[in-house]
Amino acid sequence: MLDKLEAINDRYLHLQDQLSDPATMQDMDKFTKISKEYGSLKEIVEVYHEYAELLGNIDTAKEMLADPEMKEMAEMELDELKPQLEPLEERIRVLLIPKDPEDERDVIFEIRSGTGGDEAALFAGDLYRMYSKYFQTKGWSVEAVNVTEGTVGGYSKLVLEVTGTDVYGTLKFESGAHRVQRIPSTESQGRVHTSAATVAVMPKLEMEDVNINKADLKTDTFRASGAGGQHVNKTESGVRFTHIPTGIVAESTDSRQQFKNRDIALQRLYQKIYDAQREAHESKIKAARQSLVGSGDRSDKIRTYNYPQNRVTDHRLEGPDKNSSLQTVIEGELDGIIEALKIAETAAKMEAGEE
Repeated sequence: MLDKLEAINDRYLHLQDQLSDPATMQDMDKFTKISKEYGSLKEIVEVYHEYAELLGNIDTAKEMLADPEMKEMAEMELDELKPQLEPLEERIRVLLIPKDPEDERDVIFEIRSGTGGDEAALFAGDLYRMYSKYFQTKGWSVEAVNVTEGTVGGYSKLVLEVTGTDVYGTLKFESGAHRVQRIPSTESQGRVHTSAATVAVMPKLEMEDVNINKADLKTDTFRASGAGGQHVNKTESGVRFTHIPTGIVAESTDSRQQFKNRDIALQRLYQKIYDAQREAHESKIKAARQSLVGSGDRSDKIRTYNYPQNRVTDHRLEGPDKNSSLQTVIEGELDGIIEALKIAETAAKMEAGEE
C-alpha cells in the first residue's frame, strides 16, 4: 500500500510543478486538465502524509521500548497510536478504489416532464430550480442547450451543459425517474396527485478523447488537379490520409506545399474521426438514457418528493439516509443524498473486491 501511496505522491508533486510552469499557465485547456487531476489527488496525498507520520511515530515509540527509562512513556504512546492505524488504513483502502475514468467529465444534463401532463412540466421546472441552486453551490458553469417550456409553466424539456470539477462523478446518481406527490394549484378538491419527470446525466465527449495511432494511417500523395499552372502537374503536393480501422478518408490540395497539406488533411481526418466517435457516443448515450430514466412512468422511480409530508425519499438508500427534508432538498441542498449514494457505491465496490 505504501508503494502505491508514494507513487501517487510523486505524481501529485509532478503536477504541482506543471501548474507553476509558465507554459502550462498559457494553455488554459492544459491548465484546466492538470488542475482537475491535481485536485483529485489532494485528499489521498494528505492522508498519505498522515499515515506516514503515524507509522514513523509508532516505529519511534517501539525503539523507545528498549530504554528502561522511556519504556513506560513508549507503551502509553503506543496505546494511543495503534488504535489510529486500522481506521486510517481503511480510509486509504477506500480512497485507493479505482475511480470511474468518466467521473471527472463534464456532462449533458437533461430534464424531461413525464407522466402527469401540466403538473409534470411544473415539477420539471422545480427540479431545474433545485439543480440550478446546487450547481451554483458547487461553482459549476451551466449553459442551456435546448429549452422547451410547458404550456402552463415549467418545462417539457431542458438540456444543459454543466462544466466544472468532478461533475459526472457527482451527478451520475441523479439519472432516473423523479416522482412528486402534491396537491396541484388547479386541484379544487384538495386531492394529492402523483406526477413524474426524468433526469438523464451523460458524460460529455471531448476533442482530446480522439487518439489517432500513426500505425493505423495510410498516406498517399498525388498531383493536385484544377487551376494552378504547371506546378500542380509536376509536384505531388496533394495528401490523402486513410484511417485503416474505420476506412475514414481525408485529403487536402489547399496548399502548394505538401507539408501544409499534410497538416490540413490530418486535421480534417481528426475532425471526421471525432465526429464519427461523437455520433457513436451519442447513439450509445441515447440507449443509456433510456436505461437511466426508464419509461418516465410514476412507478419507475429513484426518488419521491412528497410535499404533504415534507419528505424526500431516495428508494436506492436504506436506513436513516433514505429520507430527507423536502424543504432542504428542494432548495438545492443535495450533498447529503449524493454523499450517501457515493458511500453505498464504494461499499458495493469493496464488497466486489475492487480495491
